[in-house]
Amino acid sequence: MKTNDQEGTIMLSKRRVDAQKGWEELQDKVDSKEILTSKVTEAVKGGVIVLYNGVRVFIPASQATASRDESLEDLVGQEVDFRLIEVSQRGRYKRAIGSIRSVLKERRAAQREEFWKNCEIGKRYTGVVKSLTSYGAFVDLGGVFGMIHISELSWTHIKHPSEVVNVGDTVEVYVKDINEETKKISLGFKNADDNPWEILKRDYPEGKVVKATIVGLTTFGAFANIIPGIDGLIHISQIANKRIDKPADVLSVGDEVDVKITAIDFEKKRVSLSMRALLPEDEQAPVKAAVPAEEPDEAAPAAEAVEEAVQEAAEAVEEAE
Repeated sequence: MKTNDQEGTIMLSKRRVDAQKGWEELQDKVDSKEILTSKVTEAVKGGVIVLYNGVRVFIPASQATASRDESLEDLVGQEVDFRLIEVSQRGRYKRAIGSIRSVLKERRAAQREEFWKNCEIGKRYTGVVKSLTSYGAFVDLGGVFGMIHISELSWTHIKHPSEVVNVGDTVEVYVKDINEETKKISLGFKNADDNPWEILKRDYPEGKVVKATIVGLTTFGAFANIIPGIDGLIHISQIANKRIDKPADVLSVGDEVDVKITAIDFEKKRVSLSMRALLPEDEQAPVKAAVPAEEPDEAAPAAEAVEEAVQEAAEAVEEAE
């Protein structure tokens, strides 16, 4: 680097030799497209810097991540795989440009090919939630995206997928359906063990007395929530042992009441409840309830009235949905 004849000394630099060797090595790797590994040392304007064999390699933002919305700062300090796309030198000016994205893109293509070779309905995968919409969540299964429809996220009604999952969450899913033409995958997320109807079948047999919360009132009865995801109907004739004009005369939304499960139709997914059945036996005498005029038979037995009311309620719910 420098000589001093008067003192008889010579200044040497090993760093410059290493840097020159590193630079010459980089030039050889451009044509081979070899994948290199090194650590991101800093984020700069327009990209990040990777230090490889003593040479600063600039990776533009457009080549640093798989998608443009990912943070460059998150790469700092990480070991990354990249390949060189340009190495040039003009006098003392040297420039090396690399790409992380090209490696990621290549690997994801290989992952997609492998995925489609083995994908089948019912197969389970671990994925990462990448985005949310009003109608579902998109999950990265490893190079391939699938969608969990909002109706598949929970056994109970939800207004938005964010009530169950968030971007970045790792989730266990299974393949519900595959569209071979469009390469679209529908995913299932709900755990069968959490199915409220299975819980009802296991823990809430007919005849069981439970606490329920009134969630809706109609002219023919009151809907009460038994467990999350399942509401039962207390027909107007089963609310009290006296004639009432309308359920609102006795009950209000939010009231917690004791009810007896009198009937369960798992096929039609309907539950009939009774408050009157819990009264002392001498107070359970049948009473003529104020059945709405539009019902076909005002004198119908309570059991038939309950069935008709449940049918009307189910149709009303379906129409509302």
